[in-house]
Amino acid sequence: MGKGGKERVVPVSARTLRRLKQYIQGPREVLLKGRVQEHLFLSARGRPLSRQRLWQSLRRRAAQVGVKGLSPHVLRHSFATHMLQAGADLRSLQRMLGHANISTTQIYTKVSHDRLRKVFEEHHPRA
Repeated sequence: MGKGGKERVVPVSARTLRRLKQYIQGPREVLLKGRVQEHLFLSARGRPLSRQRLWQSLRRRAAQVGVKGLSPHVLRHSFATHMLQAGADLRSLQRMLGHANISTTQIYTKVSHDRLRKVFEEHHPRA
């Protein structure tokens, strides 16, 4: 669930599903100590992982691998751009991002058009 209580639908790979199952059946089970918790990701104390703590961990990992300028907006923009480059249709992307209006989603198509132009100019013999 996202901002405004909107449901987010995000595709995940088979590898990601396997890793999630491993987490659910292993470390998550240990953290819960028999308790029930509807949240997927948990803190070391078995409580729901806060968005602030998740972001702190992500920033730390990004710094370790030399990634600069990481922000939630950059991640969201990268996700949208990669999905379009991989062939996702605009309506599906709109649902994944939770946009009420398709024109908001269309902003991401400019990046794809720029990439298409670059590829065309680099590889077409008459560009």
